[in-house]
Amino acid sequence: MDPVSQRIADWKIPIGEWGKEFFNFLTTNFAWFFDRVSDGLQNFLEGLIALIQWVPPILVVLVIAAIAWWLQRSWKLALVVALGLIFIINQGMWQPTVETLVLVVAATAVSMAIGVPIGIWAAHNEGVYRVLHPLLDLMQTMPTFVYLIPVLILFGLGVAPGLIVTVIFAMPSPIRLTYLGITSVPKPMLEAGEAFGATKRQLLWKVELPAALPTIMAGLTQCIMLSLSMVVIAALIGANGLGTPVVRALNSINIPLGIEAGLAIVVLAIMLDRICRIGTAGLK
Repeated sequence: MDPVSQRIADWKIPIGEWGKEFFNFLTTNFAWFFDRVSDGLQNFLEGLIALIQWVPPILVVLVIAAIAWWLQRSWKLALVVALGLIFIINQGMWQPTVETLVLVVAATAVSMAIGVPIGIWAAHNEGVYRVLHPLLDLMQTMPTFVYLIPVLILFGLGVAPGLIVTVIFAMPSPIRLTYLGITSVPKPMLEAGEAFGATKRQLLWKVELPAALPTIMAGLTQCIMLSLSMVVIAALIGANGLGTPVVRALNSINIPLGIEAGLAIVVLAIMLDRICRIGTAGLK
C-alpha cells in the first residue's frame, strides 16, 4: 500500500464498531421486546406448518389446485399445479416444501401489507419518496447474506428470524411498484374524478388503485420470487424449509439431494407465479 493510502487507512472511520455498539445497546435494553416478537411469530408459523402437515398431503394438493382453478377457471393450470405438487411428494420433499410455502406466503402478505401503504404515501408526498429512494436502493443492493447478521443477533435462530429477514429483503419491491403505479395514473382520469366531486379518499379507491392495480400486482409477483429466494438463504439461520436440503447438499456435495431440492424450489416458484399472475388477470 502506498504512503497516501496507508495514511487514509490509518484514519479509518470505525463504522463497524459503531454498528456493534448499536446492536449491543439494542440487545441489552430491548432483548425482552425482540424475544416476544420472535416467540410470537415462531409459535404462529410453527402452528400453521403443523396444521398443514397434519392434513393428508393429497388433500392439500387438491385444495391448492382448486384455488388455482378458481382464480383462472383453467383446468389445465389446476392439473399442472396438482402434478407439480405430487412430484414434490414423490421426491420426499413435502415437509420442507410446506415450511417454505408457509414462510413465502406469510412474508409476501406482510411485505405487501407494509409496502403498498408506504408506496401510496410516497406517491402522494414527494418528500417522503426522496427520503425513501436512497434507503430502497440500499436495501436492494445490500448482499443478501448481510441481512442475516443483525436479524440473527436480535432474534436468534428459527423460523421467525427467517420471516423477518425475508420481509426486509422483499419489501422494497412492492413499495417501488406501488409508487410507480400510483404516479403513472393519467392526469385526465384524476381530473375527471375531481370534476365529479370525488374526495381524495374516493380518488384513491375508485381511480388510482384500480388504474395502478396491474403494476401493484406485478410487485406482488416480484415479492413472491424475492421471498422464495431469501427463504432458501434464511435456512442458514434455522428457517428450515427447502433451503435446508440445499445447504446440506452443498456441504456434503450430494448431487441427487441438490437436484431434488432445486427442482422442488423451481416447481414451487412456477406454481406461485402462475397462480398469482392468473389471479391478477382475473382481477382486471
